[in-house]
Amino acid sequence: MTGFVCFDKGENITSFFAVKRMSRLMGEKKAGHTGTLDPMATGVMTVALGGATRFIELIPSHEKLYTATIKFGIATDTLDITGNVLETSDKRVSCEEFESALQAFRGDIMQVPPMYSALKKDGVRLYDLARQGVEIEREERPVTIKKLELISHNAEENEFEIDVLCSNGTYIR
Repeated sequence: MTGFVCFDKGENITSFFAVKRMSRLMGEKKAGHTGTLDPMATGVMTVALGGATRFIELIPSHEKLYTATIKFGIATDTLDITGNVLETSDKRVSCEEFESALQAFRGDIMQVPPMYSALKKDGVRLYDLARQGVEIEREERPVTIKKLELISHNAEENEFEIDVLCSNGTYIR
């Protein structure tokens, strides 16, 4: 079979596992995806099957839309809620403070990719190095945040839900 399949990737599934599962379901040995989603992330993934895999590199970079929840008061080793808690704080953040801080992230910005990412350094995934306790220097990369909007605020939990429309290669943590 040759073609592209779009599906809704569930939580706690790696992109690699999702592609493997899809290739088995479709009876095609050759398969690849057009972009990695973190295991905790849910959303649409595109898988190329068979001869379509050679066209992945020809697909233009595209924008992505994320809905994310930001929880203040916890710092983890992975920069997301799945990591080991390194620090906690009782500091409360108001909607006004949060909205003001969002300004710095809109437009063309430079971003340092997190260690817990699928990027490779000398052929090794950064998340594999991070799991070994190794942290390497990463270069800033240009990304564009076209839309960054506050959707909701849960003052009791010190959480903010946002919508982000961003360029390919942007990390939301």
